[in-house]
Amino acid sequence: MPEGLQIREFAGAAWIGIVPFRMGATLRPLPFIPFVSRFPELNVRTYVEKDGKPGVWFLSLDADSSPAVWAARRLYHLPYHKSSMRMAREGNWTTLESERPSPDGPVRFKGRYRPCSEAFEASLGSIEHFLVENYRLYCQSPDGALHAIDVHHVPWPLRRAEAQLETANLVEAFGIQLGGQPAHLHYSAGVEVLAWPMRTA
Repeated sequence: MPEGLQIREFAGAAWIGIVPFRMGATLRPLPFIPFVSRFPELNVRTYVEKDGKPGVWFLSLDADSSPAVWAARRLYHLPYHKSSMRMAREGNWTTLESERPSPDGPVRFKGRYRPCSEAFEASLGSIEHFLVENYRLYCQSPDGALHAIDVHHVPWPLRRAEAQLETANLVEAFGIQLGGQPAHLHYSAGVEVLAWPMRTA
């Protein structure tokens, strides 16, 4: 972690989230452009705070969009990587395949997931609330300065999920060994998110 950030814990443990989704984004006042503004994304995150203000720290973000990767790295100092990705729907299953090269070998994700419960809203103090209701992300510029981007959205409509994972070495790429199956799996149809300009944290 950069100096100034502290790991947030829940139930005495640090947590890592692997979050696949389809991004639809635009920078106002630019228009929404299909095939540029919409693309698959896969991020690896952990949960942090600075001066008591909670947020998310991204270990990596994979995206199948060269313009998005360039812009996010250049404008927001986020660790985006251009990856070859394929996302498809098969019934109520979503299948995602992602691969990018790295000096230590390909970083891959291959699996599928689906919702398996009725929708619910995370209650304050629950693990679901800890994992999904985050309204700030932190990033670090090349000169070492820490920055924050605040976001706003309605509470995530969640459903419990199940997954079948074939390959997933996204976390191991950072020398972290998790082992076993994911402790919690959730699915959401998504929400609209507004982001404020980046500022010094």
